[in-house]
Amino acid sequence: MDDVDRKLIVALQRDATTAYAALGREVGLSAGAAHERVRKLRERGVIRRTTIEVDPTALGRGVLAFVMVESSAWMGDSADAFAAIPEIQEAHVIAGSASVLVKVRAATTEQLQDVLRRLYSIEGVSGTQATVALETFFERPVPPLSPGGGTPAAPR
Repeated sequence: MDDVDRKLIVALQRDATTAYAALGREVGLSAGAAHERVRKLRERGVIRRTTIEVDPTALGRGVLAFVMVESSAWMGDSADAFAAIPEIQEAHVIAGSASVLVKVRAATTEQLQDVLRRLYSIEGVSGTQATVALETFFERPVPPLSPGGGTPAAPR
């Protein structure tokens, strides 16, 4: 991955609907060359999917919570059980006092409580600790690293 690929990724993370002609202008390529670069990034799995970002509150999912899931057994094989709970946006096997960290978006605290109940139905789950976010300062996409391992400069 070179600097042009990294610039393309940053531009697409900012707006995935950007036309190839505009992408090309931004990184110094023709539209066709930009398209080819993006196609190769997809083939290599660098770009996993193209999606949109929506306001969770506008969709009735204004309660954001991070839940530490404690267990009495290894949870690394439980991905499908966590994925079966639609309010869970992310689930991560972690090191530390808990086994899994999940990000939950719910409509109400009552719905969050129901999610916590359903978590207990997953085999091996022995406890939960939920932290409700009151405000989100920002969420950002993962920036591609520069060749030296540092974070690239912010896009212009």
